[in-house]
Amino acid sequence: MRPRSRSWIVLALALLVAATVTSSALPRPAGGRAASVAAPAGPPRPEARDVVLAVHGGAGTALRREDTDARTEKAYRDGLAGALRAGRDVLRRGGDSVAAVEAAVRVLEDDPLFNAGKGAVFSEDAGHELDASVMRGRDQAAGAVAGVRHVRNPVSAARLVMERTPHVLLAGEAADAFAARAGLVPVTQDYFWTQKRWDELMKAKRPRPAAAARDESITGTVGAVAVDARRDLAAATSTGGMTNKMAGRVGDSPLVGAGTYARNGTVAVSATGQGEVFIRGTAAATVAHLVEFGGRDVASAAYEVGVERLPKLGGKGGVIALDDHGTYAAPYSSEGMLHGYVTKDGRIVTRIFPDE
Repeated sequence: MRPRSRSWIVLALALLVAATVTSSALPRPAGGRAASVAAPAGPPRPEARDVVLAVHGGAGTALRREDTDARTEKAYRDGLAGALRAGRDVLRRGGDSVAAVEAAVRVLEDDPLFNAGKGAVFSEDAGHELDASVMRGRDQAAGAVAGVRHVRNPVSAARLVMERTPHVLLAGEAADAFAARAGLVPVTQDYFWTQKRWDELMKAKRPRPAAAARDESITGTVGAVAVDARRDLAAATSTGGMTNKMAGRVGDSPLVGAGTYARNGTVAVSATGQGEVFIRGTAAATVAHLVEFGGRDVASAAYEVGVERLPKLGGKGGVIALDDHGTYAAPYSSEGMLHGYVTKDGRIVTRIFPDE
């Protein structure tokens, strides 16, 4: 072998050794891959199966085990469980999925912990304007109310719009008047008042640096999805909106296709989060369309919308989604989302911490 050839071999061996040493020094994530090569994530998995009804109680800053006392934890779990029991009892009596989601959401509207009905947040004018919708998967009938100020349970008013009018959405004073004529006893604005929500309004009105402008509460909305013995799907959503919102602002909750959607053979969806983004992304209907036209399963469809698409539009939140086989998904892009479900055998599960 000639001397020049030998020198090239030595140089090549030296470079190979250097590359091997450098590579071995790189930090490696679990799975043994170098940090510069991302390990592929597995497909999103369902939260549970054999579910007949699920609820959510809003998305936002997460409750954390280390700073949540036992009393607070119990209150949130009891609220979610109470809603699940109410819907479960309807289904056990042979009621349909629409009645089940209405019953579940009414419990959450009556619980001051949640931002719907009693305990709804204040608008900028220190008033309460509430929105709700309901949708039936069998025939895609739907009803909604927006900006109501005197309806104790807006979800019931939404159902009445669906069943007693040729319309889908009624708003403002006319919606309040319709609800009263339909037999719902009106309440005054002070019914919705809670000290917690008043304090949140006062805090929101104080000037804050842009860097400190951060959602510091469980916000959003409440909702429910269900499938009954006839495999009919239904979804319902109800909210007080956003703290310090402009008077007259309407979010995604009363808008079919944005905050609520149900279609037999696909999925029932209720959303929670930053409503403007859910409207622009037609969030709830997109989940169903990914199932119907994209051949996706409920878990991957809900994950794509709630975690992958909506944050790109500038907002966070989550969805609960249920198909007619009882497959349930609850993905979210916010720090946390309160939710729970009940299975066919009556087992109730609540989730209030992100690590559950």
